[in-house]
Amino acid sequence: MLTQDRYRAILDLLEEKNSVTVSELTKLLDSSESTIRRDLSALDEMGKLTKVFGGATSITRNEGVFEDAVSTRETVMSDEKDAVAEYCAKLIHDSDFVYIDAGTTTLKLVDHITNTNATYVTNGITHARMLIHKGMQTEAVVGAEAIKSINCFNFTKAFMGANGIDIGSGFTTPDIEEGLIKETAINKSYMAFVLADHSKFRRVYSVTFAPLQKCCIITDKLPTPDFSQATVIKEVKNDLHRNA
Repeated sequence: MLTQDRYRAILDLLEEKNSVTVSELTKLLDSSESTIRRDLSALDEMGKLTKVFGGATSITRNEGVFEDAVSTRETVMSDEKDAVAEYCAKLIHDSDFVYIDAGTTTLKLVDHITNTNATYVTNGITHARMLIHKGMQTEAVVGAEAIKSINCFNFTKAFMGANGIDIGSGFTTPDIEEGLIKETAINKSYMAFVLADHSKFRRVYSVTFAPLQKCCIITDKLPTPDFSQATVIKEVKNDLHRNA
């Protein structure tokens, strides 16, 4: 079987089953384990699947339906999120009118913010409380009126969270209402930044709120270089290593 035919067969099987094992593929495709492992590595590099121990999973597996609890997400990639947040806090200037999206990485951003001259708007209740406690000029926009309120503003900068980042599907989230709020905030901002650790790449959730070219991505590291062809991306890892 030709290489491209094996690729297609592997992806078709993943679309049907969401996960496959190397052993299963060797039997179905009448190929050696080393050949299948090379195929999976190649498809993983192309962003077509996620290679795991003993096999592979679909990059969209369960992503459109389920999302981890906030308490769980807060502990995942904590250092990476903190590095991204610390970098973004330095982008806020005195004259900025800033929108801060709800989310665990943007909450870390709030923790790093020191500029008391900028004005902040957020749809995160915890974010608003922290900002007010720190003496920041803050307005919270929540609930059904959030979109209407955001439409009245013209932000200089927006700092957004995302559950998934994909070249074809853009920035995604599992919640429709949340997606509409994110979309509105980005459209009402002069500059928009998506704060995301490297685990968010190649993930696709059910609601797209912006194409990649609408926002700059601030991340700890870029899993594959092809994303940099779609938008501006800043990796903070090199800065951190220099300062270590």
